[in-house]
Amino acid sequence: MATDRTAESPGQPSDLPADHAAPARGRPRSFDREAALARAVDLFWERGYEATSVADLTAAMGIRPPSLYAAFGDKRSLFEEAVASYAQKYGTTLPRALDEGPTVRAGIARMLRTAAAEYTDPAHPWGCLVTSSTVNCTAPELEQAMREVRNANVRTLESRIRADVAAGHEPPGTDAAALAVFVGTVLQGMSQRARDGATRAELEQVAEFAMRAWP
Repeated sequence: MATDRTAESPGQPSDLPADHAAPARGRPRSFDREAALARAVDLFWERGYEATSVADLTAAMGIRPPSLYAAFGDKRSLFEEAVASYAQKYGTTLPRALDEGPTVRAGIARMLRTAAAEYTDPAHPWGCLVTSSTVNCTAPELEQAMREVRNANVRTLESRIRADVAAGHEPPGTDAAALAVFVGTVLQGMSQRARDGATRAELEQVAEFAMRAWP
């Protein structure tokens, strides 16, 4: 502009041993929480929620399970915080590109080109965490949360298109809802193609073809 296989009780995460001991009260944290969270973001982004275990997370974050539990709660809570961190760091890039266009058509063209660059940036996992992280997820509430983010993005596009229709920048008969769904579908497809190894140049071609289809 982003679950555990079993339900978890508030007091005990299902991914941790039942007899694990929490750190003693008052013990100072011996790791950089923000750096550990950034590694968790990358791991969830790369593998998705379902395929990422607590063992994977602790190995990537450089901490032990009791430290993860004490600092972040359970795996689900860590995922939710990772999504929030992702949104703060990366979630404004595409909306900013959209806003920089003088019209919604120009803004969407810019947004798609920006997505081609962002989704293939070697500095982080490819694609979009919100699009891919809960695929085949067995925690329906997390899957629904990511679905709602994607749907909210489509609603934002629809609102912007309607505004340009009202302003006379787009034809009066423009189907704003269908056009917004089209753009959202292109973005999700670009994310998946990036995860499958598509290059920036290939995704830029997709963006160009998508704009040629603009009614």
